[in-house]
Amino acid sequence: MGQLSSLHHFLFLLFLFSLCWGQRTNQDTGRPSCNRCDRRLSCDCSRGGFTRVPMVTDRALTLDLSFNNITEVTDVDLTGHEQLRALSLHGNRLVVIDPSAFNSLWSLEELDLSDNQLTALDPRWFSKLGALQQLNLLNNPYSCIGSAPVFDGLVRLRRLAFGGPALREIQRGALSGVSQLEELTVHANNLTRYESGALAYVWPLGRVTLSLHGPFLTDRALASSVLADVSYPETPMVLEDLYLIGNESVKPFYETAKRRVRYITFRNLFISDETIVRLLVVVNGVPVISFIVDNVTLTGEGRWERANWTDHRAVDEFVVRNVVVLDVFKFVSFLQLQFLLQYPRKVSVINSKAFVLPCPTSSLLMNLQYFDLSDNLLTDMTLTETLCNGNGTLKDLRVLNVSGNALKSLSTVSRLVTKLRKLTHLDISRTDYSFMPQSCPWPSTLRHLNISGAKLTTVTPCLPTTLEVLDLSNNDLKDFTVALPSLRELHLSGNKFLRLPPGNLFLNLQALTIQSNTLNMFDRSDLQSYKRLSNLQAGQNKFVCSCDFVAFLQSTIKGDGDVQLTDGEESYVCDSPLYLQGEQVGQVHLSVVVCHRVLFVSVSCGVALFVGVLLCILLWRLHAFWYIKMTWAWLKAKHSSRRRQRLRDDPSSDALLTFDAFVSYSERDEHHLFSGSCSHSEAGENSMNPRPLQPLTLCLHKRDFLPGQWIVDNIMSAMERSRRTVFILSENFVQSDWCRYELDFSHFWLFDGDAGGDPAILILLEPLSKDDIPKRFCKLRKLMSSTTYLEWRMTERERDGEKE
Repeated sequence: MGQLSSLHHFLFLLFLFSLCWGQRTNQDTGRPSCNRCDRRLSCDCSRGGFTRVPMVTDRALTLDLSFNNITEVTDVDLTGHEQLRALSLHGNRLVVIDPSAFNSLWSLEELDLSDNQLTALDPRWFSKLGALQQLNLLNNPYSCIGSAPVFDGLVRLRRLAFGGPALREIQRGALSGVSQLEELTVHANNLTRYESGALAYVWPLGRVTLSLHGPFLTDRALASSVLADVSYPETPMVLEDLYLIGNESVKPFYETAKRRVRYITFRNLFISDETIVRLLVVVNGVPVISFIVDNVTLTGEGRWERANWTDHRAVDEFVVRNVVVLDVFKFVSFLQLQFLLQYPRKVSVINSKAFVLPCPTSSLLMNLQYFDLSDNLLTDMTLTETLCNGNGTLKDLRVLNVSGNALKSLSTVSRLVTKLRKLTHLDISRTDYSFMPQSCPWPSTLRHLNISGAKLTTVTPCLPTTLEVLDLSNNDLKDFTVALPSLRELHLSGNKFLRLPPGNLFLNLQALTIQSNTLNMFDRSDLQSYKRLSNLQAGQNKFVCSCDFVAFLQSTIKGDGDVQLTDGEESYVCDSPLYLQGEQVGQVHLSVVVCHRVLFVSVSCGVALFVGVLLCILLWRLHAFWYIKMTWAWLKAKHSSRRRQRLRDDPSSDALLTFDAFVSYSERDEHHLFSGSCSHSEAGENSMNPRPLQPLTLCLHKRDFLPGQWIVDNIMSAMERSRRTVFILSENFVQSDWCRYELDFSHFWLFDGDAGGDPAILILLEPLSKDDIPKRFCKLRKLMSSTTYLEWRMTERERDGEKE
């Protein structure tokens, strides 16, 4: 009974195991799969329309599931992915995540759950993620954070982002367990309740980004509390989505000023001129090193008088980008703010519709080293004013960027910068330059020049020979013939080059970029002309995939040689020949026929000649030529068979039969056949033995064949005019070409069942078996074994003649 009970228990456990295994298998079977993983084990399954977490290889290191329709992550969806380093579920419809869904992701370092439908954050999600360094929880509909220690245990966390439109409350324990962060992002535009100190536990804090639109409008005390908790002198602060109108709106900045914050950035800022003045007063004397305003909408009339007395000598970087001025016709100017440019070493006014900056006085821009005026409305004339007509006022300037302006004269800009004795970088790209003069003055210190995106068609010695980096991308250049011995990098993408520039012009060139041109091919000799070239980017051209080019490029891709293709083999695609169009050069395999055509033709011809000779010998040995010749004779005989049949069947045709028999014999047997000598007189040739044949009228080839007529026609005519055909068979007959020829045709005509011929008369001049007959005369051999034939009886005289 005990054994029976144990058996029942075993069967029951087996049943439960089978049931669970079946459920697990059914779950896995119902899951979709994603096979979009590259060689680096990075799986991009984004925008795939998945409603469940798809199955991917368990060796994946990164998994991107963003922008799908996934609503749930179960406890088994990510099982087995212990090696996963990064997981993105951004932009799905996640509502439910099982508490143990991430338990197996021990190695996970990056997790993105932003833009989903998570109404609450469960601390159990992150309890096993001890290696997590980056976590994004933005734009989920949870309203409170801090009620539970969500991030407790994430001691390695360095980048954290949370919040969204639904966030209303941040409690004191929000960041409990987080010791230090390199970056903290909080979106709290609708925040209504904040417990002081909630964000103050993190130190050091590398960078903080705050979106506090609502608090700055309705609850400035709350905004002040938030700023107070994250304001540190060395922590850059980024403030987004602010609407600052009136003096009251800047009160929270007293906290940043009190804590002497040195790096302030505004993004998406709406502000008036009056508020700018008040803000400058608030931070007066504060050692603000970097002041950046990005995407700003400015209103007012441009009244700045009260700001003139403020002290901002600590400002080292001043950046204004993407400025929109409302009621621009009422706006006076920015000239009264020039004092802000007195001390900075880096000034950028980008995409702000600036058409002129007045030439600064000696006290302004005295320390300026970096000047960026890109994407504005400058012209050659207004640039002349901005650069003080080239008199060298900006004596410390090292970097100048005037790209994206309406500049047309290259000689003008070269003249304006020639006295800038410290200038090393000049960016004049995306301008309207269409002509390059033959010579241009440049400062001897210039090392980097960018003239990309212009309309240049030729390159002249105007270029400075001191250049180390030159960018001429996206012009209309077809060749490059100017020697630049110091050049280390050359960028020529987006032009119309048909071949690589001569390497002997660039003795020190190390990197060449020439993508998206009209290059057909290049070879090892082209690259060897560059003495120091190590990096080449020449993809996205119209390559002709010849055998030499394919072999060379494939060896280069494998790393053979000194030059590396740094843009990847997928950039090198065949444009021709047509059957290879669109194929990656690295994957092309050309046949020997294509690559060695002359050798292939020579070998093929030699092989064909050898085979032809061999075949001819074989055909000769097998008598194939005889079969062909006789087939032609047979076809011709067939053509006239009906006419011959009618002649033979017609009783009145006897008048057309000239001979009683056509005799086929060997000339060597004449002394046996005819009495007397071998002369071919008519009397002698009618005296055949035995006696009964002498009265017959015989057709003999020597006498009755017409000279000059084809032998086949003679044979056919003789047979048509003869009642019978007589073959005198002997060893000489079989070996005689003439007799064999007659017999060949007769073989086809007389022994063919459809020819209608009468049976031939066979006379054996000497003992001859059917095995002595050539095998190709198959019907004659058969006839000898089935038909009665005559044997020639030699006289005593003939035997004596043979002995002699």
